[in-house]
Amino acid sequence: MPNLTANSILPVAILAGGLATRMRPHTERIPKALLDLNGEPFIAHQLRLLVGQGVTNVVLCTAHLGEMIADYVGNGHQFGCHVCYSQDGEKLMGTAGALKRALPMLGEAFFVMYGDSYLPCDFSAIQQTFLQSRRQALMTVYKNQGLFDASNVEYADGEIRVYDKKLVSPKLQHIDYGLELFQARAFDAVPSDQPQDLASLLQSLLTQGQLASYEVLERFYEIGSLQGWQETAAYLQTRVTQERKPA
Repeated sequence: MPNLTANSILPVAILAGGLATRMRPHTERIPKALLDLNGEPFIAHQLRLLVGQGVTNVVLCTAHLGEMIADYVGNGHQFGCHVCYSQDGEKLMGTAGALKRALPMLGEAFFVMYGDSYLPCDFSAIQQTFLQSRRQALMTVYKNQGLFDASNVEYADGEIRVYDKKLVSPKLQHIDYGLELFQARAFDAVPSDQPQDLASLLQSLLTQGQLASYEVLERFYEIGSLQGWQETAAYLQTRVTQERKPA
């Protein structure tokens, strides 16, 4: 496990290479990360959130229209962090495959989140739980109860019992919140030349007893659907209004 100073936060990999089919026609010519949200591309909000959590290094895993993201974000210094890029290439490698390719930029441990997620949670506390667990991965979970998306996690006594995106069961009251941590060695079994989804890797790590957990109490936001985009825009506008109120 990495040696970290008291205030240092691990690098964050952002998976931003999807085709964003649910947001078409808006994403036919621009990637989802650049969709306008309250007058700015979504990724600007996302990067400021990360910087506010103490993140200094971000790796953007891109594919579809990824050059447009790089043109806008650049090296990330305008947002207060350092950004570099890992490009999938012509063959999409899936979420786990994209991370496997990005490992040389990420080091021995790192966060993972999706390019359409806005996650107002405590990265430092989550990281501490991960490091203390000494497991290869950690999944954040939220007691969703089917509200914002289909619940896919059975969670009890601080442990994930089941993680399955296809299973329908009343025992699945939680959902994968969208923020994971990994040791790089968790990807040893991921093939370098074949696509693999992150969900299958997480299920494998759970079976091996290598998946820790952290329950987040505040809901997640996302722009993967029109409703999610609208809810995220409203949430961010409320935050801006509150921050501008005089003390």
